[in-house]
Amino acid sequence: MKVLLINGSAIKNGNTFRALSEVAVTLEKEGIASEIVQIGNKPIRGCIACGGCKKNGNGRCVFDDDVCNEISAKAEEADAFVFGSPVYYGQPNGALLAITQRMLYSNGGAFRFKPVANVAVCRRGGASATFQTMNMAFEMMNMPVITSQYWTIAYGQKPGEVEADREGMQTMRQLARNMAWLLKKIHADGAADLPQTEAWQPMNFIRQ
Repeated sequence: MKVLLINGSAIKNGNTFRALSEVAVTLEKEGIASEIVQIGNKPIRGCIACGGCKKNGNGRCVFDDDVCNEISAKAEEADAFVFGSPVYYGQPNGALLAITQRMLYSNGGAFRFKPVANVAVCRRGGASATFQTMNMAFEMMNMPVITSQYWTIAYGQKPGEVEADREGMQTMRQLARNMAWLLKKIHADGAADLPQTEAWQPMNFIRQ
């Protein structure tokens, strides 16, 4: 079993990385492999609703000049996910949202029914709004959202300051234990029987 952790901060070894590392270390202690992938600080495209990913049918966004498809490929081999983001103006990093939206739309099958958790790291305010925003996309993908003893948020500004947030770090560790517990339950019989789904019945509010 393996959990893919996505560091949505442009700062490689900042507080978001430290919070995710606390999760990763605890997962390893629980016998669950992990990998932290950083989105980096290079330009990342937003979805332009071209539909190209549906036409090519390979589970990849047609824009292949950033890290989106690289992370999407790793998602196919992962059993669960943890997305971490710093708080920018009370919201997740826009680059992380762009990657998430493109991956879920082009390669949703790699994510459906896999457990996910979201971590928000901030200096002062906006953590809960960021946390809620991040959860919304995955709740549309039939993905069990892993919880902890508190909302999975942590506080710090300068790199490393988040380590002083004792409760925040404890919350990360409990998140990891809860993730490991569910993964072990799912894989106890070697394969999970997924819930039955119905054919999607889309309905717009405005109709002619």
